[in-house]
Amino acid sequence: MTLDLLKQKHDLVERLGIVFEQTDQLAPVAARILSYIILTGDSGTTFEELVDKLCASKSTISTHLNHLSDLKKIKYFTKTGDRKKYFIKNPDTIFQRIDRMVEDWKIQIELHKEIKQYKEKMNELVVTNQEEKFKLDFHDSYLIYLNEAINSLEKLRIKILEIEKK
Repeated sequence: MTLDLLKQKHDLVERLGIVFEQTDQLAPVAARILSYIILTGDSGTTFEELVDKLCASKSTISTHLNHLSDLKKIKYFTKTGDRKKYFIKNPDTIFQRIDRMVEDWKIQIELHKEIKQYKEKMNELVVTNQEEKFKLDFHDSYLIYLNEAINSLEKLRIKILEIEKK
């Protein structure tokens, strides 16, 4: 691997790690481990490589590998005649993320429907001044957006499954 690619991988591990810290509430080292594993690909990465490349202690790497494994974000395989474990991302991770996003959006849809209904009743029964009435266009637009986003993710899920079958 060229020096430029190694630097790019290092930078991507850091940037993707920050995303995983925020979106998956992972500890910084766990987020970097997951990022490194993803960027290494299906050839897998070993415990020793993670210790070396991430400059973390063996116990820290071990703790976070176990945690990521418990979360089903990674798995490992072994090679015949080799005692090492090779860690790769769990292929179901993308589906876990899609499911989590869809569930969050469905909760938001229900909440915005309730908020909109409340505001409609307030406009109808309580607020008499036209300028003080709640505007509902945002909720209508947001509900359309969330439903379209859910549909897009469901289409993505189907595409990924089709690609994996090939």
